[in-house]
Amino acid sequence: MAHRTNQSAVSDALTNFDSSPDSANVRLPVVQSLFACSGATVWRMVKRGTLPAPRKLSERVTAWNVGELRKALAK
Repeated sequence: MAHRTNQSAVSDALTNFDSSPDSANVRLPVVQSLFACSGATVWRMVKRGTLPAPRKLSERVTAWNVGELRKALAK
C-alpha cells in the first residue's frame, strides 16, 4: 500500500518555507516540491552530495533541515 501525503500540509510547508527558521525540518514531499523532482531523484542527489543528508527524527521519520536545504537551493 502506497503512503499518501497530505497535500495541504505540503502546500503549507512550501508557502511558509521562507519564513521557517533554519532549525525547522521538512519531509520528503516538501523536498521533492522544492527541487521539482521525484523521491528517487532526491535520494540520488543525497548520494551524490548535491543535497544534504536527512536526519532520522525517529524510527519511521526522516526529515531534512530547512537551513541546509536553503544552502543547497542557493548553489
